[in-house]
Amino acid sequence: MAPATSPQMIIVTGMSGAGRSRAANALEDLDWYVVDNLPPQLLPALAGMMTTVGAGVHRLAAVVDVRSREFFAHFMRYLAELRESGTNVRVLFLDASDAVLVRRFESSRRPHPLQGTSSILDGIEHERTLLGGLKGAADMVIDTTDLSVHDLARRVRDLVATESDLALRVNIMSFGFKYGLPVDADHVLDIRFIPNPYWVSELRHLTGRDDPVADYVFRQPGAAAFVDGYADLLAPALPHYVDELKPNVTIAVGCTGGKHRSVASAERISARLRSRGFRVNTQHRDLGRE
Repeated sequence: MAPATSPQMIIVTGMSGAGRSRAANALEDLDWYVVDNLPPQLLPALAGMMTTVGAGVHRLAAVVDVRSREFFAHFMRYLAELRESGTNVRVLFLDASDAVLVRRFESSRRPHPLQGTSSILDGIEHERTLLGGLKGAADMVIDTTDLSVHDLARRVRDLVATESDLALRVNIMSFGFKYGLPVDADHVLDIRFIPNPYWVSELRHLTGRDDPVADYVFRQPGAAAFVDGYADLLAPALPHYVDELKPNVTIAVGCTGGKHRSVASAERISARLRSRGFRVNTQHRDLGRE
């Protein structure tokens, strides 16, 4: 992924139990560097470490909240310092109703960080007092009262994701069934119904990357139509994986040994999907293994 033109920082804060950890996970999935439970005093120093050069950190998310206790009291001062320094910083504030927050703490069987010897609701009320001015100063506010964890991840993605973040990545992998199924496959295509070039002496030493093998494979009745039809069947569905928070899809194409038919078919499917505008990576897991 190409670096941003200037470093970016998002501060994730808000009510305990409102989904800060899930929001942080969503940012991490979008290739943000995430730091959790950071004392606000360290924000300026952390911002100074960001860069747009090479593989350095250029998108950083810091989760800052009342768990930092007395350190949190000066949060607004350090936020102002960041903005005055020219740092591209945005504040994401997460909130939820008191009733939902109480229910979430009770279901997790964890105490509220500010309840002490009092009730969960007392801790929530104390936290709302401490965060009084911060919600109004936030650049983005998400109320998670009626959101599932997946809905929250989608909202975070919609707020901060770039076009590059949302691009689907399709991985086409050939393999040999005799070596086992790929454990990370989302789809598995079995093309062992096609006659095996292994039994043709002049093709045995070649692979599915070689034109004579590919020509042989797709001259077989129904082979080309089946492989092309499979790619065309997948194409309309693939973009919707991003909607379901799954930007990487692996399609495994298998024959007996993973050398001839599956390799040729994986290459053909990859080319067909690329022609439809998809970003495709092609791997041959078992090539050279025999």
